[in-house]
This record gives sequence, C-alpha cells and structure tokens, in this order.
Amino acid sequence: MPSPTASSTGPSSSASASPERRQRAEPSATEMSAAGLRAFFNIAHDWELSIDEQIVLLGSPGRSTFFKWRADPQSARLGRDTLERLSLLLGIYKALQILLPQPASADTWIKRPNSAPPFGGRRALDRMLAGNVSDLVAVREYLDAMRGGWT
Repeated sequence: MPSPTASSTGPSSSASASPERRQRAEPSATEMSAAGLRAFFNIAHDWELSIDEQIVLLGSPGRSTFFKWRADPQSARLGRDTLERLSLLLGIYKALQILLPQPASADTWIKRPNSAPPFGGRRALDRMLAGNVSDLVAVREYLDAMRGGWT
C-alpha cells in the first residue's frame, strides 16, 4: 500500500500550486484590453469594416480614442462594456469560422441579407450596428444555436 506522503496529488501539493496558477490565468486589464483590440482589428480587416462601423461595434468611443487604440493597443484600458463587446465579437467570429469553414464565406456572412428571425431580411452587420450590446448578444446566440450550442 502506498504511503500518504508519496502521493503528489494530495491537498498540500495542489494548495501550494494554486496561487501561482491563479496569477498566470488572470491577465491584467491592460493585457486583456490589448489582446482584445488586436484581435478586433484583425477581424475588422477580415470583415472589411469601415472606420465608422468599427467605432460603433466598439461602443462609440471618440474618434481620437479609437485611433489611439488602433495605433497602440497596449495603451488602452477598456471599460467593462467595451470588453464585453470584444468578447461577443470574438465569439461571433469564431462561430462563423466553425459554421462556414471557407474563410471567404465566414467573413462575408455578416454582410449578406438573412431571412432568419433575428435579422428579418437584413444583414447581421445591420443588427450588430444598432449600437446595443443586446444586438451583439442576439447575433452570438443565433450562431451558437446554429452550431448546436446554447438555445
């Protein structure tokens, strides 16, 4: 029978590793802001979004703030609303990549008219540009349902 001290999965070993793991798993607000913005600007390029469309999707920051974020994402300290918007947009982008494996199809989907109930014949981008976080949520939930995710 193995002795209790020979086990590396006991409570003492996991308790000592836990604080280190927590520090690495929780990026700072600045790191999250920078990573989210870099991803957003890549998505905006793939989706061929205008500057005005990008600004609305980010929650309508001032133009000078937007251009500062674009030039130097590391300097951004985004608020909760903008971080939530980035999270939703990243989820929408990822869902499209899963549902439509051809990059051109995935990237143009938001600009094609859609007869599904959340869109009423309009483009998903039109819904997303309404300016409310709830509109981004509606697009994300629709795509997640199409993937067989949440309903």
